[in-house]
Amino acid sequence: MIEVMVTVQFKNRNYNTNVIVQKGMTDKEIKRLAEEQVMKQWRI
Repeated sequence: MIEVMVTVQFKNRNYNTNVIVQKGMTDKEIKRLAEEQVMKQWRI
C-alpha cells in the first residue's frame, strides 16, 4: 500500500486529498477513488 496525493476539481474548486492505494493500480483507478473521497467529504 502506498499513499498518493491527488488534486481533484469539485464544484469549481480544487481539493488536495491523500489516497491510500495498492501498488499497481492505474492512474484512472486512483483518480476515481480520490474523486469519490472528495465528494463524500464535501457533499452538502
